[in-house]
Amino acid sequence: MAKYFMYGKYSQGALKGISADRTKKAVEVIAKSGGKVNSMYALLGKYDIVLITDFPSITDVMKTSIALTKLTEISFTSFPAITIEEFDKATS
Repeated sequence: MAKYFMYGKYSQGALKGISADRTKKAVEVIAKSGGKVNSMYALLGKYDIVLITDFPSITDVMKTSIALTKLTEISFTSFPAITIEEFDKATS
């Protein structure tokens, strides 16, 4: 499984729907898509939230991003990530 950082930006509709129940449903959508949430953080700045996740493939991340936007009205921008150790090995 590969690691992805999923940065989310709230719409006005998304702000109205903030709840622990919606968070639980979002985690369930990710799991149903074969993903796993490692951690979630609220942010200040360009993005409002970040989910640090694992997914089997980029296709799974894309499908999940669309499903989450439909559920939450949060738009996501996702980035693949590797550890520094993997990066150092790949660039040596």
